[in-house]
Amino acid sequence: MSRPLRMEYPGAWYHVMNRGRRGEKIFHIDDDREEFIKVLRETIELWNLQVSAYCLMSNHYHLLVRTPDGNLSRCMRHLNGVYTQRFNRRHSKEGQLFRGRYKAVLVDDDSHLLEVLRYIHRNPLRSGIVKAPDNYPWSSHKGYLSWANKWSWLQKKELLAMLATVKSRQIPAYLDFVSKGEPEEIEKFYSRKNLPSILGNASFKEYIREMFSDFINKPEIPGAKVLAPDAEKVIAAVCKHYRISKDRLLASKRGTANLPRDVAIYLVRHQCRMTLPSVGRVFGIANYSSVSSVVQRVKTRLAIDGRLQKQLDSLIKSQKRT
Repeated sequence: MSRPLRMEYPGAWYHVMNRGRRGEKIFHIDDDREEFIKVLRETIELWNLQVSAYCLMSNHYHLLVRTPDGNLSRCMRHLNGVYTQRFNRRHSKEGQLFRGRYKAVLVDDDSHLLEVLRYIHRNPLRSGIVKAPDNYPWSSHKGYLSWANKWSWLQKKELLAMLATVKSRQIPAYLDFVSKGEPEEIEKFYSRKNLPSILGNASFKEYIREMFSDFINKPEIPGAKVLAPDAEKVIAAVCKHYRISKDRLLASKRGTANLPRDVAIYLVRHQCRMTLPSVGRVFGIANYSSVSSVVQRVKTRLAIDGRLQKQLDSLIKSQKRT
């Protein structure tokens, strides 16, 4: 049975979202939304969850959260489970409310945190429900416009400080920021059918890949593919190890052995979690069965050649360090 990829560590930021089963509503009346916020605040107290933004739509929700204790799964189990129980009790229903496990996108706090905040607060605008965030009562947008104690549970100081260091300028800066639409990069990211698990710059993605590299080759966690190294990176490492050029590595002549090329194909297939046709396209091989033959040839040699196994182990370790 496959398992979802859960990248959890202390201090991680996430954009969390979930939808109703079969697209059904998870909020029928305002009392439902009030109850969800109540359970959310209970989760904050019980499991040390930090919530920086939320938006409750009719059939789904968005949250921007941080987990000081690295326990997102535990927090969400409480939030979704308890809310479902209370929703069912109020509406005389039973069974599953949400379509499945929540989606959590790990967010780079240096480069994309504010973009997620804006995306969440502008959700009602994109849906055509309102023309301005101020007109939607079921998001944390108004919490960013007020210093009142009733919003003290909302972790907003750090995000506002990113917009302006002087407190008196923070709310105007926030309003100006939210009034602008999302950049093309963010629109493309959230428009993908299969939403990636990481949102951040290249250095952040490499940091996460290194931290969770042990998950890459576990078939029961298909989502770990996002952690896999880039094929070009693997090829560059093989070229460096064997001290040859990329052109020489990619060269293929019938009847002529090219061990570095075979090793690169094997590593790209397994380390990058790529399909045989995809590997073929990288190396200019038209028939995917030829890729399979190369992979099997390397496997056979590894079984009898301890030196080659050491070389591959060294190459794999180098991928984790870079």
